[in-house]
Amino acid sequence: MKKTTTLLLTLFMLVFANAQNTDEQQIASVLNNQKNEWNKGNIEKFMIGYWENDSLVFMSKSGPIYGYKNALNNYKKNYSDTVAMGKLRFEIVSIKKLSNNYAFVIGKYFLTRSIGNANGAFTLLFKKINGAWNIVVDHSS
Repeated sequence: MKKTTTLLLTLFMLVFANAQNTDEQQIASVLNNQKNEWNKGNIEKFMIGYWENDSLVFMSKSGPIYGYKNALNNYKKNYSDTVAMGKLRFEIVSIKKLSNNYAFVIGKYFLTRSIGNANGAFTLLFKKINGAWNIVVDHSS
């Protein structure tokens, strides 16, 4: 009985750890896809990582922007061409699951551009919606 209980507990821990790693891998994949689309100059496909909803929140030095369409328009305004966009690289500092449906990401971004490089930090709140991880809050500075 004791061996069976130990075995079941070990299996449960392995399944839980694997599920958490899978979620972290999916979140990292969202960010990697965003980076790739940004580097192709495609803001619309870059935005696929964001929750397409009026409740999306994007916070920058200018203050909060609410809604997917407003965030998309803000990106298009500030990064009107591939020269302004440059090449993007992320450094993920941590991905921490808060629950089965929420995760918190801390990272750094680096834009290499001919008009001057830009870099900063970001925090992201991801939510699992219909089985896919989406950014619901982005605070970049």
